Amino acid sequence: MTDLVSGDASIALRVSIIDLVVARFGDDGLEILLLRRAAGMRCTGAWEIVHGKIETGERPEVSALRELREETGFTAERLYNITLGGFYLHHQGVLSLTVVFCAMVPPGIDPILAEEHDAFEWLPITSAMDRCAWPREREAMSHIQHLLRNGSDAGAVEDVLRVSI
Repeated sequence: MTDLVSGDASIALRVSIIDLVVARFGDDGLEILLLRRAAGMRCTGAWEIVHGKIETGERPEVSALRELREETGFTAERLYNITLGGFYLHHQGVLSLTVVFCAMVPPGIDPILAEEHDAFEWLPITSAMDRCAWPREREAMSHIQHLLRNGSDAGAVEDVLRVSI
């Protein structure tokens, strides 16, 4: 954790959250999994990707794979490091850096939802971009759309973006 100075106040800077886009190549191309937040949860009714806190001592890619299992029951076939984002957690006074990943899963299987979600949908990437609640999710999907545009992998940058799992 690092402290930044903003005016007269100190703000903590932490790498503390992962965002995880779950994707698969279906019959109609790249599909994205969106999950709907259940009643009584933060952002009830919002369609989102997988999110999670990085636990103490955990590397971001390990957190992404853990959150994938916890929120969907999936195991990734491939994991890609996509980009970084940020989010200000005003209630904690923390500027959180978010590591964004994409987990590729096999076609033809559906998630097993955890209690925080009550519905899921597999959508073509452009439809998922329109439905998701957070602008940063759309941005991540646009990176993925570009990086996986050959329909199978990240092409010439596969060796840099693919995380060994």
